[in-house]
Amino acid sequence: MARILVIEDNPASLHLMQYVLKAFQHQPLTATNGASGIEIAQRERPNLILCDINMPGTSGYEVLARLKNDPGTADLPVVAVTALAMVGDRDRILKAGFDGYLAKPVDPEAFVKDVEVFLGKA
Repeated sequence: MARILVIEDNPASLHLMQYVLKAFQHQPLTATNGASGIEIAQRERPNLILCDINMPGTSGYEVLARLKNDPGTADLPVVAVTALAMVGDRDRILKAGFDGYLAKPVDPEAFVKDVEVFLGKA
C-alpha cells in the first residue's frame, strides 16, 4: 500500500482517481489546487504525487518547480496526469522534470497499473 497525493482541480477526475486508488488498497491524499498540494506534500511526504498541469492559481509546472527546489521534497516522484495530449506535450512535460506522464481521461482499468509502475521508481 502506497500513500499517493493526487493534486487535481476537477472534482470528477479527483473522485475517480481517489476511488480507484482506494479500491487497490492505496491511501490517496487529495488536494484541489496546487498550493494546498505543495503543503500536503511537504507535510506528508507521500510515496508518489499525481499532479494535473492546468489548474487555476498554481499550475502543475509551478507545483513541480517548488517541490523539486525544496530539499525536503526534491526526491518525491511527481507524475503529470493531464489532458494535454497534443504532439509534443508529453515531451515538454517530461523535459520540465516530471517523472512521468499519464493522459486523461483516466482509464480506471489501466490507471492503477500505470501508477504502480512509478511506485517502483520511488
